[in-house]
Amino acid sequence: MEINIIPVFSAIWFGILTSVSPCPLATNILATSYIGKHIDSSYGTLIAGFFYTIGRATAYIAVSIIIIYSLLSIPEISFFLQDNMNKIIGPVLIIVGLFIMEIIPLNLKGFNLSRNIQERLSGGSVLGASLMGFVFALSFCPISAALFFGSVIPLALKYESKLLLPFLYGVGTALPVLLFAVIISYASRYAGTFINKLSVVEKWLRNITGILFVIIGIYFSLKYLFRLIS
Repeated sequence: MEINIIPVFSAIWFGILTSVSPCPLATNILATSYIGKHIDSSYGTLIAGFFYTIGRATAYIAVSIIIIYSLLSIPEISFFLQDNMNKIIGPVLIIVGLFIMEIIPLNLKGFNLSRNIQERLSGGSVLGASLMGFVFALSFCPISAALFFGSVIPLALKYESKLLLPFLYGVGTALPVLLFAVIISYASRYAGTFINKLSVVEKWLRNITGILFVIIGIYFSLKYLFRLIS
């Protein structure tokens, strides 16, 4: 179905914001670097980053299909969401915004894979890179969980987009990783500087996004939930 530019841009932006958050960024860079070392090519890290991206996007699509199909396949829930989605989105955006700014703590720890499992997943092949991306995408950190389940899934439900929006979110989570893969491949001496600057930028981007979430959430709540705005 037709998707306008706002949810498309939002899904990509949520993915980028997820990727530059400390927990996912560290995991993604370590995984991409590790796999790249096991691919016998001068462009190994870049190739690994690309297929790692495919793996992440596939994982988010799979989760989205399961959740959205399960909800929409139940008539009562489907009708409820169609009638009340705008009312629900307002409070959800406010809560997610507070999570993003870390005003409300979210104690959710992703899982760490042992070195032995990492070696089996990477396997020295692009298939291994895709599998590692798939598995790592499912190890949600607080920020990624808040953005995916609190923002991308509601958007996908609202626009009935089980594939496109989760896919774009997955690509967004890997864009900075692909950039880092290029740095590793061609100018590894700049990698440390890039990470340090990215961590500073991430804090500003996260807070700005959180504030926007709260503002938009308040607007939706006043307009659709409390009907104070015509």
